[in-house]
Parts: sequence; C-alpha cells; structure tokens
Amino acid sequence: MAKRLQLLGFDYGASNGRAILGTLEDGKLTIQEMHRFPNEPVQMGDRFYWDFPRLYAEMRRGLLKCAQAGVEPDSIGIDTWGVDFGLLDENGRLLGNPIHYRDKMTDNAMEKAFRIMPKEQIFEHTGLAFMKFNTLYQLLALKEQNDAALKNAKTLLHIPDLFIYYLTGVKASEYSIVSTGQMSDPRTRGWSPEILSAFGIPREICQPVHESGKVRGPLLPALCEEFGFKKAPLVVAGAQHDTAAAVASVPAAKGSRFAYISSGTWSLLGAETEKPVVSRGVMDANYTNEGGVCGTTRVLKNIMGMWIIQECRRNWLKQGDCEDFAALAALAEKETPFRSLFDPDDDRFMPQGDMPARIAEYCRETDQPVPVTRPQFARAIYESLALKYRWAINRLERDILGEKIDCLHIVGGGSNNVLLNRMTASSIDRPVLAGPGEGTAIGNLLMQAMALGAIRDLDELREVVRNSFEVRAFQPEKDADWDAAYAKFLRVTGLED
Repeated sequence: MAKRLQLLGFDYGASNGRAILGTLEDGKLTIQEMHRFPNEPVQMGDRFYWDFPRLYAEMRRGLLKCAQAGVEPDSIGIDTWGVDFGLLDENGRLLGNPIHYRDKMTDNAMEKAFRIMPKEQIFEHTGLAFMKFNTLYQLLALKEQNDAALKNAKTLLHIPDLFIYYLTGVKASEYSIVSTGQMSDPRTRGWSPEILSAFGIPREICQPVHESGKVRGPLLPALCEEFGFKKAPLVVAGAQHDTAAAVASVPAAKGSRFAYISSGTWSLLGAETEKPVVSRGVMDANYTNEGGVCGTTRVLKNIMGMWIIQECRRNWLKQGDCEDFAALAALAEKETPFRSLFDPDDDRFMPQGDMPARIAEYCRETDQPVPVTRPQFARAIYESLALKYRWAINRLERDILGEKIDCLHIVGGGSNNVLLNRMTASSIDRPVLAGPGEGTAIGNLLMQAMALGAIRDLDELREVVRNSFEVRAFQPEKDADWDAAYAKFLRVTGLED
C-alpha cells in the first residue's frame, strides 16, 4: 500500500449525490467532497422517473471540478441505489429515462408474479426479499403494459452499470447491484435461468455478471480530452450497490460477531455471511440475500429508515419554516417517551405525500395518542425505528444466524443521529458503534483501491477504515422501560417477536 492513490467516487443516493475524492497513502484514507447535487425525480404524466441525463451531467461536472483543481484521479467508481435500470436499443441509445422504484406501476405486480411462479419457488431461486419494486416486478409490469421500450430493448443495465457504459462504452453487470433485482441466484452469483425463463425475460438483454472490484475499462478518450486528463483514469465496478459499499466500510475487527445498519433513506439491517442463507426463516422474516464484496453475502432486511422523517420535514417546509433534522431531534428528546408507536414498514409510508397525516391515521387506528407537534412526530419516528431494529435483530439471531450478535455497527448519514443511536442501543440492549458517516463513499473508494491492487482483502480494507475515521460508541441506557415499550410496539403493529 505504498503508492499514493487518488480515487474519485460518485455516490448517488435517493435524494442527493456527491463526487468524493479519496487519497490513500500510508494505510490511511482522507476524503474531500468535490461536488454535491440534488437528486430530484420527476413526475411526468402517470410515470415517476429518475432524471438520468441530469444525473449524468452532474457526474461530468464532478469530473470537471477535479480537473479544475488539478486532480487526475487514478480511478473512478460509482455506487447507487438498487433495483432500477435503463434499457438500451440496438445502437446503445437509452430508450427513455429509468423509472423510479416508487412508481405505482408495480402496485399489483407481485401478486401477478406469484400466479406465474409460486412465492416459495421464487425465493428458492433468488433468496431475495419480496419488495414490490424489485427489478423482476418492474419488468413484469412493463410487459403487462406492452411497453415499447422493453419490446425494443437489446440491453438491460442497472443504474451504476448504465453510468459506467457512458464513461467507458463497456456493457457489463456487477453482482452486488444485480443481486437487488430478484433475478439472480445467490449460489452461482449470476442470473437465474429459471427466473428469466419463467417470466419471459430475454436472456440476451442481460449482460455478463462479475464480482465487485473489477476494472471495467479506461475513461473514454473523448472524455479524457474534454477534461484534459493526460492519462485515462480506470473506471472500476467496485461495490456498485450503495449498501454493499457501506457494509464494506463497517470498521469491524476480524472475527467479531456484529450486525450492521446502513442508515440513510432506508435502514438496511443485517449480517455478513460467507454463504447465502436460503431458508424458510429468512423468507418468513422477509430478509434478503444480496451480494457483498469479496464473495460475501449480505443477509439483511429493508426497513423504511430516514425516509419517514425526510418526508415529514418536506411536508412541513411546504407550510413555512421548519427546524433542521438536528434541531428536531433535540426537541424530540424532551417529549414524553413511547406516546405513539407505529410500524415504519407499513405500506402507507412507502409513497411520497403527507407523511404526518399517515402517522396520525395509524395512531387513530391503533387507539394511541395522535402526535400534534413536530417534536412529537419526530419522537414517534425515532422510537419506532429503534424498536423495529430490535425486532429485526431478534429475528436475525433466532431464525437466521442461530447465534448471538455482540454489537451493532451503524454506518452512513444516519449514524450522525445521536438521539436515534442512543435509543437504538437501549432498545437492543447492546453497544452501538456509529460511523463512519460517509460509509458508502468510503466503501466505494476503497473497493477501487482493491481493484488497483493497493488493498489485499476485506480485513485490510476495514483496517484502513479504523485507522482513518472516528467511531463513536453508545451504551444501553436504563432510564426508560424499553421492554414495556417493545411489548406495546408488538401489540400496536401486530408483529410477532
């Protein structure tokens, strides 16, 4: 690891994106934000789209800012959210903007899929949790609608692979992002022929799948010329699913028994395993087997996460001024504990819209006090998340891993929420280790370094993280009765422990 490397990571989240420059030298990584931009989907008619051309333009702007700063990166890597994809025609041209996973077209797609192949068989072939927005159900919905883009498609690429195609001209698929779509086999770590055949998905539009951490190719000559790069940076398909990148950055010591949460718009809670766990317990708990780096599997559950407080604040801003998230948390801490609880994964909380009204509706239906003030809503959200984490860890230990988890690592932007970290430690009754907050970008950057040969393996990667970034520890607090609160949570949500 002697050579000094400059690594450029593009990290696209559901609400914003960043270009992060990482410098790896003497076993330590330093990071610098070069460009930040909003990711604002667009409703056009009856479709909800990602604005892909603008997101690609922001990538070019990030490259330009590097060039203007005199930086010529050794490599470039990209991570994004999962499941969504673009379709290319026979000339390699994009057949329309990618559809957003929150679009309503998949509302009944899972039920239709189960009539084609029973739920249990789909799970046996894919090991994936059933989420109505999975790539499989999006494609099924498009087929049902006789979609012109799908009929004319010659290539399917998930979002990060689509970006890389426009940077390199190379069409290929990386496993961590493919594994989010319910179309791949977690044992072979490639496309599932049974799924493709049963649902009539043309095999020829699906590109060859490779593991995380592979050099895809050099930046196109025209782009090098545009930005004045004397030597073409290598474009790396590292950990292209943002959760895979975040989990790679978990600063766990070798041999520790830990669970993780990649905390952002979604809370992805799970454990890292050497092999997939395709069992009835995993299916019944709606856990998923997604591709991790270095041949690992991420056995995890999607929990709604910060989306709910983000949508509440978006609604409040429409009414005028509103506190920022830190101020809301500070005010929430002063509110009465466990007044109003709900299941963050209730279907009503999935779409955009009036989130406070939906929380109020849930509380009325379950005979609880309805939050009135913003701090009361925030308290209800954070306590409900902490309790859902407890439920998820209990299922993970008992029904999936069969062993005790010693601690919980939280990485990503949500790891900066001190109130939720404290609540979570008390709820699960074990230590919470929070940070790094830029986990996704860090995992992206260090997987590039691995592809370039500067890092040997996952243990060394995590050692770099521990040497480079602060981790804050939170111990369980006994000033509130979390056991009684959990019993109430199970009662009002109807969940079984």
